[in-house]
Amino acid sequence: MSGARQQLAERLSDAGYAAGWRAVRALPEPVARAAFDRAGRWTAGRDGVGVRQLRANLRVATRGALSEAALDDLTAEALSSYARYWQEAFRLPTLTAERIRRDTALPGIEHIARAREEGRGVVIALPHSGNWDAAGAWFVDWLGGPFMTVAERLKPESLYRRFLEYRESLGMRVVPLTGGERPSADVLREWLADGGVACLLVDRNLGAGGVPVTFFGRAATMPGGPALLADRTGAALVPAVGQFTDTGWRVCVHPEVPVQGPGRLKDRVATAMQGVADAFTTTIAQRPVDWHMLGRVWPDVPADPPRRGEGATA
Repeated sequence: MSGARQQLAERLSDAGYAAGWRAVRALPEPVARAAFDRAGRWTAGRDGVGVRQLRANLRVATRGALSEAALDDLTAEALSSYARYWQEAFRLPTLTAERIRRDTALPGIEHIARAREEGRGVVIALPHSGNWDAAGAWFVDWLGGPFMTVAERLKPESLYRRFLEYRESLGMRVVPLTGGERPSADVLREWLADGGVACLLVDRNLGAGGVPVTFFGRAATMPGGPALLADRTGAALVPAVGQFTDTGWRVCVHPEVPVQGPGRLKDRVATAMQGVADAFTTTIAQRPVDWHMLGRVWPDVPADPPRRGEGATA
């Protein structure tokens, strides 16, 4: 794609998100949810590369136990779940704290509360499951102040700024993964050392490195940063997995994964991230429909081949 066409595509993307934010907030919630549900199912029918990768990922997450027809149904439901995430993202700043408190369940929250009572920071490791922004809004209310998270720097800059302002409007403190005034790891380390809370999405490694883990029985990599930050700051490393309920949200909080102790740092980080992967595996398997992973996770699990039927896209 030429530079001019790329810039045009980026401007159109930003304009689309801006229009979505305005339009969806003006709709009654049932109407907006129904419209996004249809859009999700339409996207599933288009069978694009992201849909095909999601189907391949769900095949692994369900241990190959589903027929192809059942897997197609699950993929369509998962796209509907993902569409619900976006519908809620566009509306979330208009929801009251009372609504979020009322409709959010957090089994296992005592694991985070214990670390807070001890005056320690907390690294909450999350997968792309459920509505992590709604969970973040709940945490801001519960903490009585912001937590920190890291955002990939989107293009164009106006789109990145739009998402930055959106998450900051929910009470989050956001640092860019790259291009910030200071390295994000340094900012996070200081925040956690002062007893702060950070939420990091870690079910897919976007960097060149990563820590080898076994995830749903297959070799994968996850970023080692969450465990490394916990080790260097004394923070608790706590996995948590978001899910949807009929009327709201659930965040399943797992016990702290130990990091500090004897042995080489490299080994302790790898062991800790395996603990995170194990927690994700257990809870995602309970409700794979809410795992919105349209990117490649396992080196040996590419996207399914394109369908040759009507409407399929590459």
